[in-house]
Amino acid sequence: MQPNNSTPHIKTIGLMQPLVWLVLGWRDIARAGWPSIAHGLALSVAGISIVLVAHNRFWLLAGSLSGFLVVAPALATSLYALSRAIERKEKPNFAVVTKTWLNWHHSSFNKWGNEYWCMVQFGVLLGLAATGWVLTSAALITLLAPMPIHTPLDFVHHVMLNPDSQLFSLWLALGGVMAAPMFASSVVAMPLLLDRRLPLLQAILTSWKTVLANPLPMAFWASLLMGFTLLGIASLMIGLVLVIPMLGHASWHAYRDLVDASMLPLREPASAPDSRFKAL
Repeated sequence: MQPNNSTPHIKTIGLMQPLVWLVLGWRDIARAGWPSIAHGLALSVAGISIVLVAHNRFWLLAGSLSGFLVVAPALATSLYALSRAIERKEKPNFAVVTKTWLNWHHSSFNKWGNEYWCMVQFGVLLGLAATGWVLTSAALITLLAPMPIHTPLDFVHHVMLNPDSQLFSLWLALGGVMAAPMFASSVVAMPLLLDRRLPLLQAILTSWKTVLANPLPMAFWASLLMGFTLLGIASLMIGLVLVIPMLGHASWHAYRDLVDASMLPLREPASAPDSRFKAL
């Protein structure tokens, strides 16, 4: 079955609905158990490793953490798959995770079409976006900083805490301008690509339409995503053990609340429900 050009229906939600997604994310962690926690543990270890290797190299640290945050929607793909399994009353085990990362391509009939590579393409696009931000940020700070910036402490002293410079405000504003389209492009795109057969461009446009139809709730959701992620990082990466799976599962529920893609073909048909597993 080939993907069609039907446009998913975008639903509108209340301002506080993102809080419901967080609650449902916690529920899915409890239902999935270790397969869910393992994602947070792996990314927490990765974050700690980044800091240990690049703690005295500011641009390497900034680039690694920026890339880490930007590609998070792609890295959370198997968390979406676990939530989908719970929704289908299938068992959310490590087999779901393994199948998501190693066997996703078996669900495509056209191995040479764009639909086959759509999730890979999206991950690459996110990686390129992160690289673009780091290069732009580095150019801005290098040109305008009063002193050379080599370490994170240099950035804090000469950019963040410099009372005679507006560079930090400019840097934050530029980051917001670049982050907004990345968020709009990805907020429901990856769960949609996992769930349904459709071209990558259509998934990205659907994500934009979702944000435009729900500007205040999606701004609130973006602030929650950033706030919890920063808390996880500020806790010496340890908090990411729970933050990552919570936000990943919550993002699946965001997609389900925001997009009705029932007119599009499923990427992978549901398996027979496991009689030993009951979704809450």
